[in-house]
Amino acid sequence: MNEEDLNASRWMQLPRNVVVGHDAINDVGKVCRDIKLDGCALVVTGKTTKQIAGERVVEILSDEGYEADMIIVSSASMSEVETVKHRAGELNARFLLGVGGGKSIDIAKLASTQLSIPFLSVPTAASHDGIASPRASLTQNAQTVSVQAQAPLGVIADTKIIVSAPYRLLASGCGDIISNYTAVKDWQLANKLQNTRYSEYAAALSQMTAKIIVDASHSIKPGLEASVRIVVKALVSSGVAMSIAGSSRPASGSEHKFSHALDRIAPKPALHGEQCGVGTIMMMYLHDGDWQSIRDSLRNIGAPTNAEELGIEDRYIIEALVHAHEIRPARYTILGTGLTREMAEKLARTTGVIT
Repeated sequence: MNEEDLNASRWMQLPRNVVVGHDAINDVGKVCRDIKLDGCALVVTGKTTKQIAGERVVEILSDEGYEADMIIVSSASMSEVETVKHRAGELNARFLLGVGGGKSIDIAKLASTQLSIPFLSVPTAASHDGIASPRASLTQNAQTVSVQAQAPLGVIADTKIIVSAPYRLLASGCGDIISNYTAVKDWQLANKLQNTRYSEYAAALSQMTAKIIVDASHSIKPGLEASVRIVVKALVSSGVAMSIAGSSRPASGSEHKFSHALDRIAPKPALHGEQCGVGTIMMMYLHDGDWQSIRDSLRNIGAPTNAEELGIEDRYIIEALVHAHEIRPARYTILGTGLTREMAEKLARTTGVIT
């Protein structure tokens, strides 16, 4: 790394307030007051999450003395971002709240970034680390793209609401966190071979977050708010690691490339975290690491560990492995310049991802 890089200023955007707990949603108004937000608020939510939490957030903000309105989004697309920005302009909204799953949060995140106003994250599920990260995953021209955005100013995670969501979503969140293991290994490899900027602090936090989930894998069960607390705190930590790094490197490597390739290739992809978890098994094998413990931890949690459990045919797994290196080609990983079809099939068979 050159002297200019060492002397350069680095900005880190971190959530100021993180509230996790039973009935935490009731503190939305207090959090907004505490971080000195004023003016009109626009709540970005989905059709289902509107009833779960969106309407409640509007009510709580109104009780706290805020003018609050709501907009329902239907897809995680750039066009929806423009729709939200237009509505925010009409209302002269001073801050946004993403209330729901990844779709609502990522749209609010990017729209608020482009409007240069704050946003708060109010997740109704814990399926991936986007709830606190400075990245937004959206579709553009039928392709999923990861866009740099701002981190939320606050995160309010109501464990009573999240534990009521399908357990599959929580298990998917675990897969996304566990994938930090191979993401960091890829980052270290890129630093060694290509002198990619590397942060020991961000890497250590990311690895610790993954270890917490692996160590707790036997105790993460459906219907337990204690499980939700563990996973939500880990997702927030993963997002903070990305903020410290100034990129998604601590939480996105070859396993994410595999997942994004599956999104493009498979007729019916699985959840993002589920695919990343399965990808981590295979990428840990390529790194000559303990891939069996990754597989066993995912099994303990109840997350998929193979193609059949993902609901994806073997041939699409192999195809995704062959083309995964084409995703974000500038980001160097263990995949290098790509796997041959023979190598991909051997990798998937050896790790039991295909039979």
